[in-house]
Amino acid sequence: MSSECADHNLSFMQNRELSWLRFNERVLEEAADPSVPLLERLKYISIFTSNLDEFFMIRVGSLHDIASVDPNFKDSKSGLSAKAQLESIYATVRPLYQKRDGLYREVMGLLKSQNVNELEWSALVETDKKFIKDYYKSVIRPILSPQVVDSHRPFPHINSKELYLFAILKNKEGSQLGILPVPKSLPEYVQLPSQLGQFILTEKVILEFTEEIFGKLGVVEKNCICITRNGDLTLDDESFEITEDYRSHVKKLLKQRNKMAVVRVEANATPSEQLSRELCHHLKVKKEQIYVTNAPLKMAYVMDLIPRLKEESFKLLTFPVYSSPSVVQIDRSRSIMQQVKNKDLLVFHPYESIGIFLQLIKEASQNDNVISIKITIYRLAKKAKLVDYLCAAAENGKDVTVIVELRARFDEQNNIDWSEKLEESGCNVIYGFEDYKVHSKVCLITYKEKNTIAYITQIGTGNYNEKTSEQYTDLSLITADSNIGKDADGFFKNMCMGDLTGEYGTLLVAPNQFKHKILALMDQEIFKGDQGLILLKLNSLTDIDIINKLSEASNAGVEVKLIVRGICCLLPKIPGKTENVSVISIVGRYLEHSRIYSFGRGSDQQLYMTSADLMTRNMERRIEVACPILDLEIKEKVNHILEVYFYDNVKARILSSDGSYKKIVTNRIEIDAQTYFCDEYACHRLWQTLPKSSKKPYWERLLDYFKARSSAYNNSK
Repeated sequence: MSSECADHNLSFMQNRELSWLRFNERVLEEAADPSVPLLERLKYISIFTSNLDEFFMIRVGSLHDIASVDPNFKDSKSGLSAKAQLESIYATVRPLYQKRDGLYREVMGLLKSQNVNELEWSALVETDKKFIKDYYKSVIRPILSPQVVDSHRPFPHINSKELYLFAILKNKEGSQLGILPVPKSLPEYVQLPSQLGQFILTEKVILEFTEEIFGKLGVVEKNCICITRNGDLTLDDESFEITEDYRSHVKKLLKQRNKMAVVRVEANATPSEQLSRELCHHLKVKKEQIYVTNAPLKMAYVMDLIPRLKEESFKLLTFPVYSSPSVVQIDRSRSIMQQVKNKDLLVFHPYESIGIFLQLIKEASQNDNVISIKITIYRLAKKAKLVDYLCAAAENGKDVTVIVELRARFDEQNNIDWSEKLEESGCNVIYGFEDYKVHSKVCLITYKEKNTIAYITQIGTGNYNEKTSEQYTDLSLITADSNIGKDADGFFKNMCMGDLTGEYGTLLVAPNQFKHKILALMDQEIFKGDQGLILLKLNSLTDIDIINKLSEASNAGVEVKLIVRGICCLLPKIPGKTENVSVISIVGRYLEHSRIYSFGRGSDQQLYMTSADLMTRNMERRIEVACPILDLEIKEKVNHILEVYFYDNVKARILSSDGSYKKIVTNRIEIDAQTYFCDEYACHRLWQTLPKSSKKPYWERLLDYFKARSSAYNNSK
């Protein structure tokens, strides 16, 4: 152990990469939960797999770069070098593969009884084998491109996250390597005609015909291989000329992603010593970077398979369909703008629909009094009504300014495509800053009201993505508050002029004022001692200054309660450091994505919603915005949301002082926060249909819910 790692100040911190791996293991726990519907369990395995893919591409890729250029680098939370971190990652990941493979076999075994079956060739009946043989001859074989590696045919470029068949071939001189790409144009699986839900993976079909594909060469060994390359592109590359169009520059850099170093090799069977040597030699990897898995190497097919099942299977094997209701406080038949002028609005996704925001933008695009619409965009869906409405606004003569972040990781091309459409419609498109990502979620509508200028501002914790708004929990505030509107107006002016130093009266804006204000708010609680309270809900906590301040707060007697979905570099309950800190993580049907920061109790409480996690990158190298919750009714709603989260004892896990997560053991009523919110907002729709005299106040509805759950709990005992 290095002297730095033994430093007392590191005793209450953990490495961010290992913390993230523990979070991803939490995703696997959902796949192991027998109370979760079977296809949803399969989906969690798929999510775990895609999470791990991105982790190797970005985090492991970045550590490889650091290890090669700065061997003396030390992680500030654990004291580990880049090389030591990589070694710890490799050791931690291997048992996760074993756990994933075991769960995949278990879930697929259970699904078999429900007529959902991923078949091996040997399990096919003769009619299905004939169908597959015909399919292979007519669809697959004509587009295959096998290659033998020798002195005249060099080892080909292997693309990241694509499937290849590797074979050891026998010839007169000895043996040689054969490589066959699985064409991207083929579907990932072949649906068998015998019964819906019976399928075979395309790579297994090709594996079956390997001997035929390579002809006279004898096949000694065959294996399906998938590599992962470093995907941590530096998009502010020094080669960027100031005269070059930034969008063109990003397009060029995206092509580099598939040429970077290999950081992982996955195989569907244990490779022989000879094949291992070939892989290590040609791909420039070490043996510890090769992982063998019995599960499919690519699992995106799961998301495609589920909607294709029979309706009765779909209902039986998936979560009940939840349709996001309209916002209770809003009458969709009346002007949204007029209603927001009279009352602030908080939308809680996915329990309330993003449709209300889209309707607001559509209305603004047609309103003669609207002068301009300005918005920041980080991620959009493949199909986006928002873009249509913004384009319509520009075509209707509105001044539309869109700040598009082209460097939203893995959404770069999508954002390039949308930016081109926006420009073509007359929108003013800006690409942000060279060294700072624009991650904030802000929209400003400026309009004429009598003889004055007025604003409607929307600030959110999540993206304007119509697809993920149904899958992620986020908050969206829509307000006519003049101070927030003036700050938002100043924010967009500063963004358009490239000014990061602007001061704001109400909003907190990174990188200039966000972090020191958060630290100051914590200092206020520290001054209160054991009367202080800090509640934080976020995705990740990694910034060392924030972590140290939370430790200081704990030592001052402040109650610190954290909900951290993913990475948490702070360890709670460490004597003399974080004794008054508690941390829970919630992984459920929806991705917990909202960020809420609360400081103080009662009338002294200062409450913020924000796009920023408490990570150094967010506070110092991104454009982020936090907005105070000023409306008392909305503050009550947000406090209720936090209360329910902290009451969760079904999906919540407690972070222990050793970095592991443990299930909450309690005799009180079981509350799954996400299920509760589904119930609550579904009831809102019912209450809207009731006569006003029969509607109960908010606290009575909450009491009824707990009574009902208590009754069900006691009856089950």
